[in-house]
Amino acid sequence: MRTAIATVSLSGTLTEKLTAASRAGFDGVEIFENDLLASRLAPEEVRERCADLGLSIDLYQPMRDMEAVPEEEFSRNLRRARHKFEVMRRLGADTVLVCSSVHAAAVDDDALAARQLSQLADLAEEFGIRVAYEALAWGRHVSTYDRAWRIVEAADHPALGTCLDSFHILSRGSDPKAIADIPGEKIFFLQLADAPLLAMDVLQWSRHYRCFPGQGGFDVAGLVRHVLRAGYDGPLSLEVFNDVFRQAEAGPAAVDAHRSLLVLQESLGSVELPGPVVPTGVAFAELVTPDAEPVSEVLGALGFARTARHRSKPVDLWEQGEARVLVNTGPAVRREGTGLAAIGLESPDPAGAARRAEALLAPVLPRRRATTDAPLDAVAAPDGTELFFCATGRPELPDWRRDFEDVAHVSHVADTAYVAAEPGVRRIDHLALVQPWHQFDEAALFHRSVLGLAAQESVDVADPYGLLRSRAVANGDGSVRIVLCVGAAPRDDTVHAQHIALATDDVVAAARRFLAAGGRLLPIPANYYDDLAARFEFADGELETYRELGILYDRDAHGEFRHCYTRTVGRVFFELVQRDGGHRGYGAQNAPVRLAAQHLTGG
Repeated sequence: MRTAIATVSLSGTLTEKLTAASRAGFDGVEIFENDLLASRLAPEEVRERCADLGLSIDLYQPMRDMEAVPEEEFSRNLRRARHKFEVMRRLGADTVLVCSSVHAAAVDDDALAARQLSQLADLAEEFGIRVAYEALAWGRHVSTYDRAWRIVEAADHPALGTCLDSFHILSRGSDPKAIADIPGEKIFFLQLADAPLLAMDVLQWSRHYRCFPGQGGFDVAGLVRHVLRAGYDGPLSLEVFNDVFRQAEAGPAAVDAHRSLLVLQESLGSVELPGPVVPTGVAFAELVTPDAEPVSEVLGALGFARTARHRSKPVDLWEQGEARVLVNTGPAVRREGTGLAAIGLESPDPAGAARRAEALLAPVLPRRRATTDAPLDAVAAPDGTELFFCATGRPELPDWRRDFEDVAHVSHVADTAYVAAEPGVRRIDHLALVQPWHQFDEAALFHRSVLGLAAQESVDVADPYGLLRSRAVANGDGSVRIVLCVGAAPRDDTVHAQHIALATDDVVAAARRFLAAGGRLLPIPANYYDDLAARFEFADGELETYRELGILYDRDAHGEFRHCYTRTVGRVFFELVQRDGGHRGYGAQNAPVRLAAQHLTGG
């Protein structure tokens, strides 16, 4: 199906918005009137610009407060409409959006509304224009799509049809089933938006919290199925009002928008994409750093051993159990200091995973490699994290570890920790990635659609200086868990840092060994443990051990969760995690305490 986006959904000038829409792959646009009024381009120039970019102008919008008004007011409306239609003719737009009236003088009279809309359609027809009538969810009298359709049906004018908007329909809880009874040729336009499920004034909800399909809680796909069943053959067009999107860079936002429509069409069966290849584990986490010593000291204290070095790059491999961490000190490392730059994901079909990612507009990353290096497919996540699709230890596929050669001489302590340490780290439990403030919803959709991970509900966590939003994505058995978060103070890199959580069978023993090796754990306030004693019952001495070591505790219906944190190195820290009985959480109950402790200690 053809795709379009309203210019109001993107930031920037009209020219920047059109360019972004074209580069993202859209077929057309809705021109929002304010964008045209603020542009230095004449309507004819906008028309030419769209043609050069391969964009059709599918809708001009909005025209407000036209119908069910006193005759004197309606006469003024027709004069206004004639001017708009002249502009549309110059623009090359043949459909106008008319929203149901919110005018104080509008009356509750469907017959009058039908008659006046018919007169408006008469005028539009002189210009070769169609009128698409839409029920605003907060319309003064007409606020539901079925009532808007009854008015259009009563008017019975060939140049008058209806515009269906998923937000206006679903935000009111209207049943979209009756859409299938509207003749497809009378559905002149379809506008799509998702939204988080909020209990608030619908106008404010619409103006500030709309998002792209798949990023909210509405069943947008279900609504579209009814529209297609009716016989609609126009574009799928996005109209999203969102404070964050309107401040984000237009190019990435447009790509995210188009990706959402590709995923939507895939769910409808109208587009065939390479199927999702769900990752089956974490092959490695790669840290970049200008100075390997601080992070190496932490890894060593955690029980990791430096086991191998890349044959052609300054990259060391540290291992313990099935957990692998790469430390990269190459010249292209981030200036911010130590950070989590890449994740290797075990994939049953690395090439298929890369095809899926590319089809969903994920940037494929060029990789400089020697002729002997393993060919690894990699794409960029919205936050810039590199994702490598790996097949570790599978002889039929290239193994990234062949790029490394064993380190002949490792320290005795580290070597012993790697070979025989008990209890130690078994694997990477999860990874926490801090997202740019404007890409949180985009990241959740990316990891769900591109990687095939299931997303949990978004969680708000109290930070001493605001709220931190967090959302986890994971595969079915929990062997891949990624926590996406965006902080209240995005410039505070020390606190809102990325982290690597390491699974252990005995967090107490692992914490003691870390401290004995010279590591520093994050100190937790005593008040936390006083509260913990009130919330849970513990065995004798258990709580005192947690207090001594800074171990936090949580429990749910599935089991128990014990965890503690290292001090931050650059922009990354480590977490030791013990899950018992199938606990599925990430310690969200304890996150405010951890955040406050990191603020107090500087990480």
